[in-house]
Amino acid sequence: MPALPGIKQFNLHGKVAIITGGSKGLGEAMAAALASAGASLLLTSRNADEAAAVAKDLAKEYGIKAVGIAADVSEPQEVDAMVARAISEFGKIDVLINNAGINIRGPIEELTFEQFQQVQNINTNGVWLCVRAVVPHMKQAKSGRIINVSSTLGLVGLALRSPYSASKGAVLLMTKTLGLELAPWNITVNALCPGPFLTPMNESIANTEDAKKNVIGATALSRWGRMEEIQGPAIFLASDASSYMTGSALVVDGGWTAR
Repeated sequence: MPALPGIKQFNLHGKVAIITGGSKGLGEAMAAALASAGASLLLTSRNADEAAAVAKDLAKEYGIKAVGIAADVSEPQEVDAMVARAISEFGKIDVLINNAGINIRGPIEELTFEQFQQVQNINTNGVWLCVRAVVPHMKQAKSGRIINVSSTLGLVGLALRSPYSASKGAVLLMTKTLGLELAPWNITVNALCPGPFLTPMNESIANTEDAKKNVIGATALSRWGRMEEIQGPAIFLASDASSYMTGSALVVDGGWTAR
């Protein structure tokens, strides 16, 4: 029997990845993970300076090429410009991580329709627009890894999160559909479903009674996730190690959805 590739499957040297929302939180952690495995990066944020600063730090630390730019994923023209920049800088796109997202919480009768739309525009429409923009390049290469960041709240419900849960549930079904659609070109599409990580998005609720009871109190491990705990799953889905997975969801939630 020939030797199997083993750990070499996780090597991302020579690969190019776009990570939206890559300047903070889980996006920054996943960017560092892919850089540590050798990937070149295009990071986006709505703040150009933040994206550029993170890209510069990662390039220095890991000896890879990284570029940080501003891009609003809910705007088709900005998404097209993002992909064009990646092609001009690197010549190809191997990996797309759709991580950009927002959360607006509250009782449904106190939320405005505009707030609901704002969450859908970024969390759902943004994923669709980014996939649409990269697919022609991946089809030409007959290869690609697309990782859509959904959430455990795309799998189960939690009170006061109707805009967010609606958006993340849509991302899960979009992932399944695109996994089927793009498989003939060897493009895999999978969802990453983080549970309660203490990201900037969650800092405002970290010490509330609701979080202590329904978030931390509901996890099997009884704690928030640490940023480094999303890194292994990100490398796995971006690499050849996940080549037989598509249309799937990888849950990283400390056992929150196991109950």
